[in-house]
Amino acid sequence: MNASKGCYDTPRFPTLLLAALLALILAACGSPAQRSGAAGYGARSAASPQGNEIVLYALGLLDTGYRFGGKNPEAGLDCSGMVAYVYGQAAGLKVSGSAADIARKGRTIARDDLRPGDLVFFNTLGRAYSHVGIYIGDARFVHAPSTNGRVRVDHLGDRYYAQRFEAARSFFD
Repeated sequence: MNASKGCYDTPRFPTLLLAALLALILAACGSPAQRSGAAGYGARSAASPQGNEIVLYALGLLDTGYRFGGKNPEAGLDCSGMVAYVYGQAAGLKVSGSAADIARKGRTIARDDLRPGDLVFFNTLGRAYSHVGIYIGDARFVHAPSTNGRVRVDHLGDRYYAQRFEAARSFFD
């Protein structure tokens, strides 16, 4: 190994791609199409400052490894652990327990009223509220699925998630 190269040989493409994605999401959060309920989502007013912080923090966890019961990025995250971690770090809100526990604590909102930072819940294990993700806008959400073992972004309209969607909850005004 050539010691003179060190960590500077690491490709910058993933970092640049993440920065571009964050810029696009922030631009979309304030666009007129988003405020008017583009694609049937986000009909409420534009994202709250706390919601934007949550989205940015969650996107920073993309590609973090999955671990059942995981509550921090160093050890790995499961879906409810990711939500608890992001809400605590980005907004100073204590949200804990299973996905079902978190669903019981949030304020019910209509799917069409989702704003960035709100939570989306799914029935993925044959029981109510068995999976949770953080809505980021444009019908997309960040979550920590056990399948493929990494934090990622998916679309609410994807067949798998559309068939399993159960509820939306908010912890903000």
